[in-house]
Amino acid sequence: MRRCAIAVYGASGMGREVMPLVRAQHGGPDVDLFYVDDGVPEGNGVIAFETFLSLPYREKFATIAIANSRIRETLAVRCTAAGVSSIEVRAENAVILDNVEIGEGALLCNFTHITSDVRIGRHFHANFYSYVAHDCVIGDFVTFGPGVKCNGNVHIDDHAYLGSGAVLKQGRPGEPRRIGRGAVVGMGAVVTRDVPAGVTVVGNPARPLIHRS
Repeated sequence: MRRCAIAVYGASGMGREVMPLVRAQHGGPDVDLFYVDDGVPEGNGVIAFETFLSLPYREKFATIAIANSRIRETLAVRCTAAGVSSIEVRAENAVILDNVEIGEGALLCNFTHITSDVRIGRHFHANFYSYVAHDCVIGDFVTFGPGVKCNGNVHIDDHAYLGSGAVLKQGRPGEPRRIGRGAVVGMGAVVTRDVPAGVTVVGNPARPLIHRS
């Protein structure tokens, strides 16, 4: 029986970007790596989750390479229930400074930068060239697209999504900038005010998206 199997859960483009990071950080002679995806037929290196569970390994781990936070949460619960532990994936050139707490299952892609005095929840995704500055608090299942700039004293609630190139203006000590639960910040948006829960904002300065008929 081999010692360890690691699944990259999600075999789409993001999964293919994540696999080299997993290989570099966690690979070794006693570790086998798999793509796991329930939405595509098995083959070409992809297996279903139930197949992964049936493999004869002493230990099984997974990272969830899916940007949709609701799906990510569902799969995280599924893995935990099946005894598959979450692993953190951190690119070799990611920078983490002082007094940073990061929950389980984080995915920190190339050139991620997290400075000091930061608290981050479970299954955080930071795509390449994203940063989180001092005194930020980030909830569970938050997603940063590439190049997100989260300046200091910002609080981001669970399931928020920040699109590529979004910029969050710095808050103040005791008066942080707030991004509500499930809020969406559009690509390239510049956020200068709080964003309520569930609201999508776009533009510079960012304003709520209005759907016109």
